Amino acid sequence: MATLSAVITGGTKGIGLALVQRFAAAGFQVLTCARSLVGFEAIQTQYPSGQIKALATDMSKPEEVAAFAAFVLAEVGNPSVLINNTGVFLPGTILGEPAGNLELMINTNVYSAYHLTRALVPAMLTAGSGHIFNICSTASLVAYPNGGSYCISKFALLGMTKVLREELKTSGLRVTAVMPGATLTSSWDGVDLPEDRFMPPADVAELIWQVYSLSPLTVVEELVLRPQLGDIS
Repeated sequence: MATLSAVITGGTKGIGLALVQRFAAAGFQVLTCARSLVGFEAIQTQYPSGQIKALATDMSKPEEVAAFAAFVLAEVGNPSVLINNTGVFLPGTILGEPAGNLELMINTNVYSAYHLTRALVPAMLTAGSGHIFNICSTASLVAYPNGGSYCISKFALLGMTKVLREELKTSGLRVTAVMPGATLTSSWDGVDLPEDRFMPPADVAELIWQVYSLSPLTVVEELVLRPQLGDIS
């Protein structure tokens, strides 16, 4: 039986790192990327040699997305799971945020997923199975103060996910939009709130694993998670 493989972008911290660890613990070959891999070697050494491979990649740049896709196809052929997790958050309002915020967040949060999915899905279609998760946000559902271009980008990513689900539903590939609320990641660095006000990244990763583990006859189209006390405004 061929080794199952998971492609997880932005896998060196936060939700991405929790996903890398969860799928690796299940025996998957894991391929990931991030702009910086400093310190990630320590994670790789916790698993059998070569089980987790990483490529330094700036996912806001199409040429680097293409290079990562080529790396994935050379390593595993057709991935079993694709998790588009890479994202960036910069607070601001549409009228007040610096010029370039929209372009950066669209490039990172939407175009990276669009281009990587287009590069990898043809190989997944040859297998007739697989699962694509796009890490959206509760900001894909509800606009909030100071969300600016981040909300725009996450609304767009949810729209793309809905379209992809419709296009692939007869192919055997499942597509899920994951919309976490406030999760304890570096996006919240400097915020004066207790840790127990946030969801642990491992909880998000575990639920994604459970959704993947369902029968191929079932797909969770949208997965919404929030802290027990609700959104942070």
